[in-house]
Amino acid sequence: MADNQIQTANPGNAVAKQQRPVDLLKSMLNEESVKEQFTNALGKHRDVFIASVIDLYTSDKKLQQCKPADIIKQALAAASMQLPINRALGFAYIVPYNNTVKSVDKDGRDVWTKVMTPTFVPGYKGYIQLAMRTGQYKFLNADFVYDGEIVTNNRVTGEFSLEGERKSDKIVGYFCYMELLNGFSKSLYMTVEQMAKYAKTYAPSLGKDTTVDQLIKLANEAKKAKTVGWMGNFNDMGLKTVIRRLLSKYGYLSVEMQGAMVNDMAVNEQRDELIEENANTIDLDPGQVQFEDVEAGHEVAAAPQNDDPGY
Repeated sequence: MADNQIQTANPGNAVAKQQRPVDLLKSMLNEESVKEQFTNALGKHRDVFIASVIDLYTSDKKLQQCKPADIIKQALAAASMQLPINRALGFAYIVPYNNTVKSVDKDGRDVWTKVMTPTFVPGYKGYIQLAMRTGQYKFLNADFVYDGEIVTNNRVTGEFSLEGERKSDKIVGYFCYMELLNGFSKSLYMTVEQMAKYAKTYAPSLGKDTTVDQLIKLANEAKKAKTVGWMGNFNDMGLKTVIRRLLSKYGYLSVEMQGAMVNDMAVNEQRDELIEENANTIDLDPGQVQFEDVEAGHEVAAAPQNDDPGY
């Protein structure tokens, strides 16, 4: 009887209460080794950044399905580049993807399961910010080309010019222009159709049923979706693509920029499903990015082939 009484008494105390994911995240963020890494990256902004990591985690249901340790790893990637991950700012994002992960069961057979995985992704403004920090760029600008504006290119000299007058808000293309302090300059222009074909060819997040015509339509939809990427914000991805392709081939790349580009391309190989409502907010002042007007008459960079698939 005594034994039975011991086994049945206070059953609620027999099993330890499982720790909530947010409590586990807070506990890990409070470890000295973790705080030291944030301090090295952010200095006096560390505590604000850590508090914001907790806020974004608790406010995003998709992100809460990710492992807290993985969240911290991606937050450190953003902190190391001092890029805010506020979706509205467009500098960078933490995007949860439902990745397919391979494991082996007890019988030695391969098992494929879906695992929610957070991923740090730089945005087009993030690339511009990192480029400006190098101090090597005299001009760096990326923008849309609108209906009525005409881009001309001299195939012999490579000179580029933007002519005509804007007739409407319809976007027909994307350009990026750069000029280094030493006088070297390059430009890249892609039409909406070229961008849609590029995305269809290289973006693994796009479904097989997605057509080029559907992507072209996204370029001029008034309402933006709640996702990050081609289907959520085609135009931001268009700007990011011309910036990255131009800078990766002709620009001055700092270690930070190289790391951002490598990370951007590496995650393309891992993610396979874009998760809705997948960007969050961190309070960190990124400073101001200065833009300069584009001057006509500079060379057009040839679009690299099979170089950097977009997400």
